[in-house]
Amino acid sequence: MAEQNLGLVAGTLDMLILKTLALEPMHGYGIALRIEQMSQGVFKVNAGSLLPALGRLERQGVLKAEWGATENNRRAKYYSLTRTGKTKLQAEAREWERQISAIARILEA
Repeated sequence: MAEQNLGLVAGTLDMLILKTLALEPMHGYGIALRIEQMSQGVFKVNAGSLLPALGRLERQGVLKAEWGATENNRRAKYYSLTRTGKTKLQAEAREWERQISAIARILEA
């Protein structure tokens, strides 16, 4: 677990949600937990940020949602990527890599 919990870099929440859902369909709590686990505790996404983002991405046609039962037999909305979502993830990942490279060049100058 990281010693310090930092907020997400502005504009990256959508990309992290899409990447998480590229692995498998998940409910909101599962998405937040997976992001925290994959970042080794550096990023924690609260429901106040996650749920509006999921709703926005669903309205954009990037995600689709279906009701299902959790491992604890609770009712939850499961999200998965659409074809548009897969395309958006690829575009956002390319843009993120481009920006990281530019920042690295500046820091190394």
